[in-house]
Amino acid sequence: MSASVNKIPRFAPYAGLGGRARHYGLLAFCIAALVFLMAPVLVVLPLAFNADPFFTYPIHTVSFKWFIEFFTNEEWHTAVKNSFVIATSATLIATSLGTLASVGLTHRNLPGRGLITAILVLPMIVPIVIVAVGAYFFYSTLGIANSLTGIILAHAVLGTPFVVITVTATLAGFDQALFRAARSLGASPWTAFRRITLPIIWPGVFSGALFAFATSFDEVVVVLFLGGVEQRTIPRQMWTGLREQLSPTILAAAVVLVLISVGMLLTLEALRRRNAKMRGLSA
Repeated sequence: MSASVNKIPRFAPYAGLGGRARHYGLLAFCIAALVFLMAPVLVVLPLAFNADPFFTYPIHTVSFKWFIEFFTNEEWHTAVKNSFVIATSATLIATSLGTLASVGLTHRNLPGRGLITAILVLPMIVPIVIVAVGAYFFYSTLGIANSLTGIILAHAVLGTPFVVITVTATLAGFDQALFRAARSLGASPWTAFRRITLPIIWPGVFSGALFAFATSFDEVVVVLFLGGVEQRTIPRQMWTGLREQLSPTILAAAVVLVLISVGMLLTLEALRRRNAKMRGLSA
């Protein structure tokens, strides 16, 4: 009798045959959709380890020579260096401007807040070709069309909306009373932001920076318009290779880009879990 009383029945979220059928049907659909989306990547990436210089299956011999070519070839070396220089510089600019803009948008008495927000996120809505053409004609008048500076500025514009969105969402849960308390104790606005606000919202700032970095690192259309011969990036080098010389080195570069993207996703997930944990503790 006591054993039956102490035994707690397990909760069945999908009771009945129809509920279980819908559950497993939805699960099968999600798995099929995931396989459909990932199939092109899963099919192409193994070809980077093929010793033959052809995009064909089956793979007879496994080799890392295309990765060696990727890391030792001068053209690819220049493309990797330019990609990191452009992406890092654009990320620093976008993160700084986007964070400052987000802090300004949190003020309740800011006139035209909706219009300012719409303008800041406009680069996410406008087709990238239009942005590239407009940047080309505008930067041509300034003499920076075929330079790293022009590409960095254009990529900073593309990355700023991501920073604005993530930092604004983080600031929505920030207690402004902490900032006002610091100001009442004599701290300057910059000191209060640096010592109080920034340590609390830094996961959102870092997440926005990662999105801005990924946007710049994978971008090719703006680089095709604004980049010269010496401004090759990894995506542009891959595009050129597909048009002129079909080499498996492109697949090795794709593997590297996928690994970088996976690393960013894992970092974002870790930040999300940390933020959720901090919100749970604060609640």
